[in-house]
Amino acid sequence: MLSTLEYTKHDLGALCYPDRTEFRLWAPTATTVSLRLYPDGSTSPVLDEIALIQGESGVWIVTIPQYLHGTYYTYRLTIDGISREACDPYAKACGINGHRSMVVDLARTNPAGWTADHGPTLASPTDAILYELHIRDLSSDASSGIHAKGKFLGLTETGTKNAAGLSTGLDHIRALGITHIHLLPFFDYASVDEAAALPNFNWGYDPANYNIPEGSYSTNASDGVTRIRELKQLIQTLHTHGLGIIIDVVYNHTFATEDSCFHKIVPNYYHRTLPDSTFSNGSGCGNETASERPMVRRYIVDSVVYWAKEYHIDGFRFDLMGLHDIDTMQAIRKALDEISPAILIYGEGWTGGASPLPEDTRASKQNIAKLPGIAAFNDNLRDTIKGNVFSATDKGFVSGKHDLTDELRLGICACCAHPALPAALRSDPNACWAAAPTQSINYVSAHDNLTLWDKLTLSNPDVSRKQRIQMNQLAAAIYLTSQGIPFFQAGEEFLRSKPKADGSGFDENSYNAPDSVNSIKWDELTENLAVFEYYKGLISFRKAHPALRLTTTEALAECLHFLENTPDNTVAYCLSGAIAGESLQELLLLFNPNPDPVCFSILPGNWNIYAAEGCASAQPIGQLSGSSILVAGISCTILGR
Repeated sequence: MLSTLEYTKHDLGALCYPDRTEFRLWAPTATTVSLRLYPDGSTSPVLDEIALIQGESGVWIVTIPQYLHGTYYTYRLTIDGISREACDPYAKACGINGHRSMVVDLARTNPAGWTADHGPTLASPTDAILYELHIRDLSSDASSGIHAKGKFLGLTETGTKNAAGLSTGLDHIRALGITHIHLLPFFDYASVDEAAALPNFNWGYDPANYNIPEGSYSTNASDGVTRIRELKQLIQTLHTHGLGIIIDVVYNHTFATEDSCFHKIVPNYYHRTLPDSTFSNGSGCGNETASERPMVRRYIVDSVVYWAKEYHIDGFRFDLMGLHDIDTMQAIRKALDEISPAILIYGEGWTGGASPLPEDTRASKQNIAKLPGIAAFNDNLRDTIKGNVFSATDKGFVSGKHDLTDELRLGICACCAHPALPAALRSDPNACWAAAPTQSINYVSAHDNLTLWDKLTLSNPDVSRKQRIQMNQLAAAIYLTSQGIPFFQAGEEFLRSKPKADGSGFDENSYNAPDSVNSIKWDELTENLAVFEYYKGLISFRKAHPALRLTTTEALAECLHFLENTPDNTVAYCLSGAIAGESLQELLLLFNPNPDPVCFSILPGNWNIYAAEGCASAQPIGQLSGSSILVAGISCTILGR
């Protein structure tokens, strides 16, 4: 039966050799399949049409005794008496807007030195610090000083400055100290017209060709080789500067449904359907893929492995990971482990709507304990810190809401069970859902929803700008020192905002808004340089102290201790014990979201101060001797000895 049929070899697609080109397509329900060859990737008439022969396990095959690099192609299939033309879902290159696939000799796409390229290797996922960036956002504003605006190559430029002479782009990111750049989808997506002189904007969660770079980010979208080579140049540049690259992948749905190449080639196989035969829509985008079916799972695993091997990708962020089944995500982890166990995997531990996939089989946050080596976004900590993302005016711990100290302690522990947490939280699967700190992505801002600064503005309209900056900095101090893996949206470190083009407020869903809304305004760095320096100091402190990067619940229970009898509406904790590589015997972290200073009782003795009142550093910024400390309002103090 089709539901169990699987082709187990890894040779689907077009394979280009010096003396021949081989084409293989899995289309078990087709009665005829032909290969159509074209001289270009847009509108030229067909050059030749060649019949394929049906082989094993539903695969159709033809070998052309020519080196067809640069030739464009599609397949024409007849199924149930209806003929359709489709691009190749396994294609590695394509023409403008992805309508025609392209044969590519991948060796001809490599920049000089590519074979020696590799990314950073971390000892643990908790050593990572993730920076989420849209390729166009980085460079599209005039203040970026970047020449290749909106392109892959914009992220390769160095020496770029804003009007005040401050570093922008790659130099800014390097100075910040993060370890990995998480790029929003850069596979070929359907919602942007690559042929336009100034393509429209989109985040890119609209998959068309999963194994091909997006053409609008290339300097020549009509040339399949150029888009590949320029993406490799970007990756090589990041690796040269010690930065890893994360690809945001969207295997949970396709942009088109009936018109997708998958549905044209094997109707009703790649997408889940409901009992009435309509397409299920757990993605909220019109359909959802059926990862539990053998050839859908194989496609996803093969695609991820291809990106890891061909493009030297250092990590994968899965959009709506809860729509994938546990077995598929386990298969992905196993396949990537064979390449490098250091490759990161994390994703959204939820769906975008109702799905027929049984809840106990979903790769959701609640089931993440069944997925060692895979992390999920910690929305518990996010909403505790800044307020619920679905209410612009809701406040969080840093912005004025009380009675959140237990929830904050939970988030600090990466939503792992800790003996100091209340029993009700420890027994709640929606609270203590992570099996290890390595499974928690800690954040307060991402491309979705309001930026952190806009959220604080709307939830605290009556406080001063200075106080909102303090709230922003306290939020950063919490998630950048919590156990787990920190993640933040590009520009958060200098109060990024997204005011709507019509001036009616802030855009919380800017997926197709113009560059004027989405672009990073680099001149704002000048005004908010002190905030950037604070983030930079926190990051350097985190990187210097393994105590902030524990990897097991056992280490958490042994080394992390919350202070008792702290002032009202505050949280404080100590990290101590046998921690490999840790230079300090004790770290003490004190969080005061109250507008007035509060006094904490601490263990007596001499302490170094590493963070206080909007300043942070890996080196001491002051000293303290005594058994108490006054922590300023809406701030964090970090001590060590």
